Amino acid sequence: MTPARIQVVAIVVLAVTEVVLGGGGKSLTLTLERASHKGAELSQLRNRDLIRHGRILQQRPSGVVDLPVEGTYDPFLVGLYYTRVQLGSPPKEFYVQIDTGSDVLWVSCNSCNGCPTSTGLKIQLELFDPSRSSTASLISCSDQRCALGAESSDSSCLNQNQCGYKFQYGDGSGASGYYVSDLMYFDTIVGDSSTSNSSAPVVFGCSTSQTGDLVKSDRAVDGIFGFGQQGLSVVSQLFSQGVAPKAFSHCLKGDNGGGGILVLGQIVEPNIVFTPLVPSQPHYNLNLQSISVNGQELSIDPSVFATSTNRGTIVDSGTTLAYLAEEAYDPFITAITQAVSTSARPLPSKGNQCYLTTSSVSVAFPSVSLNFAGGASMVLKPNDYLLQQNSISGAAVWCIGFQKIQGSGLSILGDLVLKDKVVVYDLAGQQIGWTDYDCSSSVNVSTTANTGKTAFVNAGEIYKSSSTCNHYNPVPTALVALLLRVLVFGIFTFL
Repeated sequence: MTPARIQVVAIVVLAVTEVVLGGGGKSLTLTLERASHKGAELSQLRNRDLIRHGRILQQRPSGVVDLPVEGTYDPFLVGLYYTRVQLGSPPKEFYVQIDTGSDVLWVSCNSCNGCPTSTGLKIQLELFDPSRSSTASLISCSDQRCALGAESSDSSCLNQNQCGYKFQYGDGSGASGYYVSDLMYFDTIVGDSSTSNSSAPVVFGCSTSQTGDLVKSDRAVDGIFGFGQQGLSVVSQLFSQGVAPKAFSHCLKGDNGGGGILVLGQIVEPNIVFTPLVPSQPHYNLNLQSISVNGQELSIDPSVFATSTNRGTIVDSGTTLAYLAEEAYDPFITAITQAVSTSARPLPSKGNQCYLTTSSVSVAFPSVSLNFAGGASMVLKPNDYLLQQNSISGAAVWCIGFQKIQGSGLSILGDLVLKDKVVVYDLAGQQIGWTDYDCSSSVNVSTTANTGKTAFVNAGEIYKSSSTCNHYNPVPTALVALLLRVLVFGIFTFL
C-alpha cells in the first residue's frame, strides 16, 4: 500500500471512530483524498467497475415495497381506493386506482383523447409525457415484453413499430395507448435496514384514449394500477428483478376517512386463513363452496360456484360492491329477510333489497359466512354486506350491497367485503388469505420469503420491528455506513 493510500485509510478510520465513539453532537469536518489512478488503463478501470457492480447487484435482496392508500369503499363518497406512484426522470406523481382485477399499470398521457381534466377528489390530475423523462423508452413490437402485454390486453403494433394495448373493463369503460418503460420510485425495507428510496424500471401503459366511467369527473384519477399475476404486472416485474417478493397485501379501511395499507410483501398475522387459488385463471379465482346465514348453510347447488369460462368467484378490489351468481342470489336474499323478520321491515327500492329498521344492524341482521376450499371461511358482519342509503321518519334504510348480474354465473368480492380485513395474495404459494383487522393499526410484514424476517408497516410508513432502541439519531448511522463504504472500497477496490 502506498503512503498516499495509507493516509486516506487513516483519515477514514479516525472519522469513523469519531462518529461511533461520539462527538458530543458537534459538527464534524472530514478531509478525504482520492486514491490515484494515474497510469491505469481505461480498460483496467472498467474491469474494476464491473467487479464492483457485480458485488453491489449480488447484495440486492428483495424487500417490502410500501405504497400509500387513499379513498374509501363508500359509493356515496368515493367508491374506490387509490394509491400514488412516481414515474419518470425527474419523477412525477400520479394517482391510480388499486385494481386486483387487471394486470397492467397505466396512466393518462399527453395528447390524450377523452382523458379527464378535473376530478371531484382532492387530487391534482397529471399527464405523463415520455419526451420529458430522460429515462423513458418506448416498447417495440419485437420486444419480448410486448408479448407479455398480449397476456393482459388486446396488444397491437402502432405507428413506428410501437407496442400498443386496448383494455376493455367489465363496466364498459376502456383505455388504449402504448407501452413505455421508465423508472418507478418507491419506499422499501430490506432485512433489518431502514426505509430507503428505491427505483426500478417498469413497463406501464401510456393511455392516449379513455371512455366510459373512466372519464367521469366526479371521481377521476390518473389511471389504474393492476395487481394481477400476469407477466406485465408491476408485482411480477419487480419480483423478476429481485426488488420485491412475489406477494402483496392490503388492508382497506372501511370508515369514512378511508385509506389503509398496501405493500408488496406478505402481511403476517396469526389469524389469517388461506384458500388456494384456482390454477390457470386470468383473475384471482377462489373455490367458493357454500354460503351460510346465521350458521345455516343455504341450499345452493355447489356447481353454481364452479369455475369455468364465465363462472366462478373472483377477488377484485377494483369493484366497489359485491356480486353473487344469479342462482345463489335469491336464496341469499331470502335467508337474510327471514332472519330479520322481527326487527326490520323489507323495503324493496329500485331493484335493491332494503330494510327499514330502528335497531342496530349488528343486532338486527345475521352474520354471513362465505365458505371456501381448504376450510377457510370469510365471516361477514352486517356492515360487511349492508349499505345505509337514507332514513325515513327516524328509521334507517339499509340495503344489501350484494348485487345480481342478470344471466351471469360470476360472483365478485369487491371492496364492500374486502374492507377492514388484511388480505394477502401469496402468488408464490398460489393462495389468498384474510383476517378481520383494524387497518389503522400497524402490521407485521415478511420482508423475504426465505428468512421470514418481519417489519412493522404503517399506512404510508415502514418501521423495523427488530430494533431494541426506539429513539436514535439516523444521521450518525448514515455517516457510519457511508464512511465504511468509502473505507472498504478505498482499501480493496483500488489496491
